[in-house]
Amino acid sequence: MTIKPGDKAPDFSLRASDKSQVHLRDYRGKNVVLLFFPLAFTSVCTKELCLMRDSLAEYEQLGAQILAISVDSIYALDKWKQEQRFNFPLLSDFNRSAGKKYDVLYKTFVFDMKGVTKRSAFVIDGEGIVRYAEVLENAGELPNFEAIHHTLQAMRSGGEQA
Repeated sequence: MTIKPGDKAPDFSLRASDKSQVHLRDYRGKNVVLLFFPLAFTSVCTKELCLMRDSLAEYEQLGAQILAISVDSIYALDKWKQEQRFNFPLLSDFNRSAGKKYDVLYKTFVFDMKGVTKRSAFVIDGEGIVRYAEVLENAGELPNFEAIHHTLQAMRSGGEQA
């Protein structure tokens, strides 16, 4: 089922790169920018998450927590997080449970890899409602960060996504 604005965001329970258990429901009362990305250590994924790292203060000013999810192991994510100095949680969806709930898995990715996460972005409000949803078929593209910012700004001012 495709997740769209107005839907209740599916909860998940995943391990972070520091091995802690993270549930989406732990962030109730706070806006979340939920990013799914294909694979750690790849060029476009590194670019995407470095952009998020470098603009974290802007997202915090908009009252948003960034969570980034891939099918990589917690060990690979931890190494990548340390190497790139990412300042937000990286979550392992190794068993593809969250990817299935959000309908963001490729049937077949490059080199015949099955079940890799599509690059996707969701903005979820403090009540757990999706306010923005973007699922990209082309892993070489980046999410529309301008639209994500616009959605967060509208939420902060009490409005809906425009």
